[in-house]
Order: sequence, then structure tokens, then C-alpha cells
Amino acid sequence: MATILRKIAEQLLSRTTFSDLAMDRARDAAVDTIGCMIAGSGDESVAALTRAFEGEIAGGGEARLVTGGSASPSFAALINATAAHALDFDDNFHPARAHASAVLVPALLAVLTRGKATSGRRFLEAYLAGLEAQAAVGFGVNPSHYNRGWHATATVGSIGAAAGVARLLGADENGLVAAMSLAASFACGPKGQFGTTAKPLHAGIAARNAVDAVRMALAGMSGRPDILERPQGFLDLFGGDNAKGWEDLTFDEEHIIESRGVVTKRHPCCASTHRAIDALLDLKQEHGLLAGDIAGMETKVGISAVRNLAYPNPADEMQARFSMQYCLATAFLKGSLSLSDFTRQEIERPEIREFMPRIEMQSYSAEEEKGVERLPHVVTVTMRDGRILNKSRLHAKGSLEAPMSVHEREVKFMDCLRWGNRNVSGAAFLQLRGLADSENLSGDGPFWSLITGHQSP
Repeated sequence: MATILRKIAEQLLSRTTFSDLAMDRARDAAVDTIGCMIAGSGDESVAALTRAFEGEIAGGGEARLVTGGSASPSFAALINATAAHALDFDDNFHPARAHASAVLVPALLAVLTRGKATSGRRFLEAYLAGLEAQAAVGFGVNPSHYNRGWHATATVGSIGAAAGVARLLGADENGLVAAMSLAASFACGPKGQFGTTAKPLHAGIAARNAVDAVRMALAGMSGRPDILERPQGFLDLFGGDNAKGWEDLTFDEEHIIESRGVVTKRHPCCASTHRAIDALLDLKQEHGLLAGDIAGMETKVGISAVRNLAYPNPADEMQARFSMQYCLATAFLKGSLSLSDFTRQEIERPEIREFMPRIEMQSYSAEEEKGVERLPHVVTVTMRDGRILNKSRLHAKGSLEAPMSVHEREVKFMDCLRWGNRNVSGAAFLQLRGLADSENLSGDGPFWSLITGHQSP
């Protein structure tokens, strides 16, 4: 009987054609992630890594860094993926409960080394393979794995990204299985680190794990092909009490990106805040709400969301991204959220601090969540005149059910360029959207000049 990893590998290698819709969504995810990577390139999490590994980076290497210069593929994956996740503006992928693209895209970019070109289409096909692998691994352990406290970006993400990198480098079925098995040995990352620079580091570690696992597998290293399902394996150790395993795992002809999509972030903060933010902005627009008219506000969200949002009174910009109170107050008072709202200066603005204590958060009960894949997030506003207004959102803006337009994606990309001190021009966005038509993606090609703003060194 085939193991789970072998079933996943067989599926990834048998899927040789992809629909135009799947390719377009993969391109959108890649462009969005590159924008986030550029925006996060100056973050303290990235600066700390470059200081920590100054000697290794100074020596250069085959792979390009979003910060400029070059390093080994492993270090490029580590630094670029940390940058992609640094500002929590990168997409979410519900089937894996992970920031899938922040791991996948930098890992794939890291193996586009100098003199080793690939086509844009092959790059996107490898992305789609990695995404499907993340969904398959996540199927067996989530939501129990995530609710138990594991950051699936670092765990499921490591294994799935290894499959994508292996596909890009031309691994056969045994190579894919070995790469994913080794990546399972690297998987780790507790959600208790949310609100610190260790959180984006999880994405960096996962991308590096993927690159290293594939390189080891192609060099002959192996692991157990049944490591997901066997005793003392991934499910046994990481699954949690209610993990269902892979007995019912099936693969549809339609790719997971077509049926489920990835959720492009409208707001640069933890996704656990997004549906409440969207609901509040809906209420503000519908009723013309003013801050002075509001006596109090309550949000009802999922149990895992409350655990993620651990900072009602944030002390810095990283904590503010994981504060329902700060995100709701700022979005309401300013009408939107942008990257510039998450700085030391902005989080201390008196009008925001005055509004935050009016906001309370509660969660659904375990009984309410039992057997339900998704519950709406609800915002209840109590007005000073006694009126009570409610709004719920089952899906955030940027999801398959409430997609962002091309213009909205471009506005976000421009915000990322601006934050990353790049030349703010629509030309880069348009050129990157032509990714699938590129015949020469490599570490020394013009593609990387769009990302770094510099010619190849």
C-alpha cells in the first residue's frame, strides 16, 4: 500500500497540465509575495538575520537576496522568506492553515541560481505543486494541528515547499518522497512566538528547510516514506487530539488553487483581524459612523483567532499587528490600514489609544466550533444613543469569495514598493504579471533587477 508521501508525489508528477485560471492565480500569488518580500526587506527581523550571518553573506553565493547581494541558496531562502512574512502582509492558504506563498515563492527563487535558468511557466507549475502538497499534508492534521499551537507555516509549509522545490529541480518520485520526508524532520514552530520577530523567521526557516531537504534528497539522503502516518511520525506527534489523518484524502482534477484559492491580504496585519476589520468598515460606510457616537464595540471570533491576537495593549509595531484593539481602532479612525500604520510612532497616537479600550473581543465556544469548518466573525457596535448595530463576515476581502481587483492588487504592490524604498512605478507590477511568459528566470537575469532595484552584481 502506497504511503501518504508517495501518494502526494504521484499526484504532483501526474499533474502535467494546468488551467489558465490556475496559472493566473499562481502568478497573482507570486507577484503579491514578491511585493511583500520587497516591503519586508528593511524590517528588523531581516536586519537581525543579516547581522547574524554577516560572514556567510559577505562571501556571496549563487542565489540573490532581496536586500541586495547574494548568498547560498539556503541563506537566500532564509532571508527572503523572512522578508516576505516580516510585515504579515503576505497571503493565507486555508487548506494548510499556513502562509503558503511566503515560504514557497522565496524557496523557489532561491534555487534560481546564476546560470541555471528556468521558464516562468515552470516556476509557476512548481509553485502549484508545492501548494497542492501543503494542502494534502494539512488535510490530515488541521485544524487540530493549528489549534494545538503549531504555526503551520513552519511545519506544513516546510514539507509542502520541499515538494515544490523538488518539482522545480526535476526530482523523480523517490526524490520527492525523500525531500518531503526529510522536511518533516525539520518541521517546527510554536504560535506562542506570534508578535515577535521569531514569527516571520518561521517562514524563513521553512523555506530554508525546503531547499536543504531537496538538496540532501538529491544527494542521496533519505527518510521514511511513511513518516506522516506511522507511529512516532508527523500525525502522531503534531496532529493533536482531533486530527483525522489521510484516510479520506483525495485529489480533484481541479487544482486546489481553483477550488479554494489563496487569500490575498488587504490589511498588513494578522489575518485573524481581517474579517472583523472588514465588517467594521462595512458598518462605518453603511451608517456613517463617527468615533464620538460609539460607546463600545465587541468582536466575536474563533478560538484560534483569540489566541493569535494576544496583545490588547501593544508595545511595538510587531505586537500591534496581533492586536484586535489596535487594528480595529486604527482602521475605523483612518478608514483603512496601510504599512505606515505599523510604526513605533503611529501605535502611540493619542486618538487611537483613547479608542482602543472601547473594543472587546470574545471567542466562540468549543461546542459552537465543533464540526464546523468556518464561522463568521461578528462585530457588534453599541451607540451612545442606545442603538446596537451588527455585522458579520464569513470571508475576508481578498478571498475567493470577495476577491481583490487587479487595481487593488496594484495599489497594494505600490504600497509595498514605497515601503521597501523602491522606485514606485506601475512598470514593475506589469512586468511581473508577465511572469508566465518569461523564458529566462535566473539569478543573473533581468527578473531579479525588478525585485532588488539593481542590476545583477
